[in-house]
Amino acid sequence: MRIIIVDDSEDSRDLTEGALLSAGYTDIVTAASGWEALKILDVGRTTDEAPTVDIALLDIVMPEMDGVETCARIRNDPRYGDLPIIMVTSLDDMNSLASAFVAGATDYVTKPVNRIELVARVRAALRLKQELDRRKARERELLTFLSSWGNRGEGTSIDEATGLFVGEAAEAYLVHGFSDAEDELSVLAVRLDRLDSYRDANGEAATHSVLAQVARALGRIPATVGVVAAAYRNGMIVLVAPNFGAAAALELAKTVHGTVQKLRLFHSEAVASDFVSASVAVVTGQGKRDIERIQLLIQAISKVRQAAMAGGNRVVAMMADGALPKLAAPISENIMLNQETDAVA
Repeated sequence: MRIIIVDDSEDSRDLTEGALLSAGYTDIVTAASGWEALKILDVGRTTDEAPTVDIALLDIVMPEMDGVETCARIRNDPRYGDLPIIMVTSLDDMNSLASAFVAGATDYVTKPVNRIELVARVRAALRLKQELDRRKARERELLTFLSSWGNRGEGTSIDEATGLFVGEAAEAYLVHGFSDAEDELSVLAVRLDRLDSYRDANGEAATHSVLAQVARALGRIPATVGVVAAAYRNGMIVLVAPNFGAAAALELAKTVHGTVQKLRLFHSEAVASDFVSASVAVVTGQGKRDIERIQLLIQAISKVRQAAMAGGNRVVAMMADGALPKLAAPISENIMLNQETDAVA
């Protein structure tokens, strides 16, 4: 992992570098200004070459080009869209931090830098970067598969509203993209509650915007690494989660449910609250045969529709044979906002 430290203070650069070296990070490059950092990163050049660093530490207060502008310029380069950028700021300059996050910063540490805190933030950022890289690799594999599926190309395999794969691609992936030796498999179905009412009240463009925001938020969930997401034209989103057992899949479902709530997207036609909510159904099974994997998808879609008809804003979970998941602990009654136990058999 290569780390770049950008700071106009030589003493600060040396202290930060020393802290990272003591933690075992030896591939470190430093820059004394934002301009020098952009030159090292080769920002602005049109190329398919891989990024030259894996994480950036940017001082906010620098002459000529401050850390906020440097962050924005780096983030504007498509190659660095997922680059973890940690801002380094003094306690008396916290006002600039909000602008840094708007510019695309990932995290921050304060000066004087605390070695333990710095190393912890760097390690967390690098873990997320590695997970995102694995997700992209999985998506490239799927695109390669889809390019030869039914003579369809990438363009017709992407849902226009969400930017996710189309639902039919998930179906094809379930049929053809697995070996018979696959371990447990889970399928999650996500349905935004009263989406048709939202569409009637706000129009198709606004509905597409909501779906796009939800899709982006789901894509930022670290637990979805290795998970393939797809969307149907009616707004239903499905997540195919290879090697996710019942417990892991339920946790992912609860995270998905909470992620939609945290967006706080206003929904004038909502019943339980003023914001968009979601129902999530998860079905887990072995899926040794293609027909069994498709059955997981069918069951998940059926269950999420039942959940929506029962009032929505809840998570339901079941096994492929219709049984409740055998978890280390019973399913919590707190997985629904309305405090109902809705693990449906």
